[in-house]
Amino acid sequence: MQSKIRPKEIILQRNRRLKAVALLIMLTGLMIVGYWWTVNRSWVSTDDAFVMGHLIPLKPQTDGTVIEILTENTRPVHKGDVLVKLDGVQAKIALQQAEAELAENVRNLVSLSTKVDALTQRILAKEAALNQMKHDLSRFKTAAYDGAVSDQQVQNTQDKLHELEALIRETKAEKISVEAQVSSTAIDNHPTIEKAKAKVRATFLNFHRRNIVAPVSGYVAKRKVQLGDNVKTGIPLMAIVPLDDLWIEANFLETQIAGIRPGQTANIQVNEIEYHGTVEGITPGTGSNFALLPTDNATGNFIHIAERVQVRIGLIAEELNNNPLQPGLSTITRINISETGKSLLTSTVKIDGTAYKTDIYDHELDEEEQRIQQIIATNKQPWLPVKL
Repeated sequence: MQSKIRPKEIILQRNRRLKAVALLIMLTGLMIVGYWWTVNRSWVSTDDAFVMGHLIPLKPQTDGTVIEILTENTRPVHKGDVLVKLDGVQAKIALQQAEAELAENVRNLVSLSTKVDALTQRILAKEAALNQMKHDLSRFKTAAYDGAVSDQQVQNTQDKLHELEALIRETKAEKISVEAQVSSTAIDNHPTIEKAKAKVRATFLNFHRRNIVAPVSGYVAKRKVQLGDNVKTGIPLMAIVPLDDLWIEANFLETQIAGIRPGQTANIQVNEIEYHGTVEGITPGTGSNFALLPTDNATGNFIHIAERVQVRIGLIAEELNNNPLQPGLSTITRINISETGKSLLTSTVKIDGTAYKTDIYDHELDEEEQRIQQIIATNKQPWLPVKL
């Protein structure tokens, strides 16, 4: 027997179902609003955020031909490691020539110092001869009255006297000229020697820097140099990336930036791994302001686009050690704006890391300075006559 259709019951069932669905939607909406109110209300987030780091280029400081490459992409290197070697034959020849010129200059100054003594003795000898000639002239003049000496002999003696006086003045002038080159300054600090020492140092650096070393510790990337390349000064050979000094550059909309302050905490999501950090500073300008071709809104049609401001967020070193990151990775970054933070103009970015200073060039000349002093000391010694 077919059941009787009751429209009122159908309508009641439908109404109950609609009410249930509406109630479910309402509860879901309330849960979402409640979650946002309790969890996300105090946060601003962006997915326009990336991991950043130092990409330190390795460049030669002298010209040369590559004869050996001692590293490769992805390999770790330590500060001071030799990574590329250049041919040093020409640099070595230039260094030897500069050292020879230094030795020659030292010997020349020693010779000039000896010449001063020789000129002094020559002046004394000529002055003695001059005194004797004056006495002779006086006797000749006395004898000339008696006719014992001719007037011609007296005149010749006077001429020789004048000639000797001129020679003494000439020798004294020569002595002053030589003294001006060597006096008042020790040979070690003489301007000629300082100039020669500077040339030795410069040529030594060209020779020493044929071995290109890592300025910091890190990992090698973007190797471009090849064996046999004739490289020039300043050409990038590779990059070194210190993975222990990374940070986040998050670009927030101008409508989100009002509550962000340095010192506020941040959560960073990278490949389902959560990192924590702190806002270190806010870039003083939007991205378009620093663009290669900045927009000029006064030239024609204007379309308002929400600008973005870059925020720098420091990461926790321990978390980086446990889960290393690479520069360039995308992130989802959130900042807790409910925290007071510091003044908007404050920057807590630290610049005392290894990526900001290196000491590998501090003692490059130590060995050569000893060599310079040895060359000077050796060539300052009195020259002994050769025994036959």
